[in-house]
Amino acid sequence: MASSESSSGVPHSGDGGQFAANSGALGLGCSLGTGQEKQKMLLSSEQGHFSMVKALHLADLVTELNVMSVFSSMRYCLGDPSDYGSLWAALAFMPFGLFFDFMDGKIARWRKKSSLMGQELDSLADLISFGLAPAAAAFALGIRTSLDHLLLAFFVLCGLTRLARFNVTVAVLPKDKSGKSKYFEGTPIPTTLAIASLMAYWVSQSWTHENIPLGVIAEGTILEFHPVVLLFVLHGCLMVSKTIHIPKP
Repeated sequence: MASSESSSGVPHSGDGGQFAANSGALGLGCSLGTGQEKQKMLLSSEQGHFSMVKALHLADLVTELNVMSVFSSMRYCLGDPSDYGSLWAALAFMPFGLFFDFMDGKIARWRKKSSLMGQELDSLADLISFGLAPAAAAFALGIRTSLDHLLLAFFVLCGLTRLARFNVTVAVLPKDKSGKSKYFEGTPIPTTLAIASLMAYWVSQSWTHENIPLGVIAEGTILEFHPVVLLFVLHGCLMVSKTIHIPKP
């Protein structure tokens, strides 16, 4: 959530994973199948309290570090609204989500193992890292009227819908000779870091709370909102677009 949607359909992709995009070229079909069958067996085991832990691959654990780092980010969003140090910490943790989202695919390729849980973990991690965390940061900066709340929720739901669509359609998207999907369908969810970067600039200029750029529209009414929240709405619409095709590098 990471341009993990670079997968060719083999698990451990998501909006940032790279492993599936290269697995066909590496000729790992047999070993991938063996690893997936072993994971299926461990996950379906009725014995062993820690069978699920044993089923996790190293790449899966790195994906979970993605969530851990961004959870740390969201923790700082709960600080004193006037404490810019907390806001800086919240925004600074977000790029770590992108780093771990990139590394899980690298590790999966290095270990020559795919994971049935990897794709699901990656999508859930991307939703938290690149959907919930930026929305929480916006709220912490002062974008928090009732209508702001609804529009930020729309943004998060767009991210959720995009990731769900990716998991469903990844197997049918056009692919090149190596098995890599030719394009992103809609903007990848990690591009929300661009909005996080913009919010970091606002903090650097002390443009928070009553000083948020463009101010407030319909102040004192039920329709009161900050116009800058429309950036989140626009980005949400771009993520779920069916017609926007962004070529993969």
